[in-house]
Amino acid sequence: MNILNKIIDYKKIELKKKKELTSVAKLEESIFFNSTVFSLSQQLLDKDQSGIIAEIKRKSPSKGMIHEFPDLEKISVGYTNAGAAAISVLTDEYFFGGSSEYLIEVRHFNACPILRKDFIFDEYQIIEAKSIGADAILLIASILSSTQTKQLASFANSLGLEVLLEVHTEDEALRYPNEFTKLVGVNNRNLDDFSVGIQTSKDLSKIIPNDFIKVSESGINDPNTIIELKEYGFDGFLIGEYFMQSDKPYQKCATFIDSIKKLEVSK
Repeated sequence: MNILNKIIDYKKIELKKKKELTSVAKLEESIFFNSTVFSLSQQLLDKDQSGIIAEIKRKSPSKGMIHEFPDLEKISVGYTNAGAAAISVLTDEYFFGGSSEYLIEVRHFNACPILRKDFIFDEYQIIEAKSIGADAILLIASILSSTQTKQLASFANSLGLEVLLEVHTEDEALRYPNEFTKLVGVNNRNLDDFSVGIQTSKDLSKIIPNDFIKVSESGINDPNTIIELKEYGFDGFLIGEYFMQSDKPYQKCATFIDSIKKLEVSK
């Protein structure tokens, strides 16, 4: 059993408990449920924006603890001040050390698109995402069927949420994108062995139709890589671990974005 299967088995038990504790009606009472939604797709297509989706990530199954005590206000506001187009917040607690409360706090301090990054396979989780202030959700092709993906994405759209569909293989890139998923992310990390390669983004960019906004995820740690991936049609770049390994992730993000700007000017 790979790590993804272990995570989903755990999340199913966790979800059952959540449903018992908090009803859908209660989630819908949230102050965020009818609040303004900030469009992730518009931000990534805005050429005045960096395209960087800066992530708040405490730990991971492969790396262990990355940043144990994140100052959510400093990091999230610092990310946006640095020029990040959007913020991603990992809300899985057991495997990644996140929480829904993290996203709520980040929402409180920022008027920008926020992506809820978690392992979503049930409509309840999408309602929950809306209730904590998310603007977009992640759907991972490898844990869903293409039919499930379409149904969940359609439901998310009905709540005003955008969907970032994550793919890793040629089959997923061919079969999973649909009219409810404007954004398609390529995960450069193989979840079977945790190897990371930017070549995955380059290869799958040729398969994903150009009417989808392409996002490269994981393993990006060099501004030159952003310049290169833009040549392959990518408009979004999700970076978490590289920033969060620093004591001051927002400063690392600012330096990274400044370097991209200098490279673009020198082209």
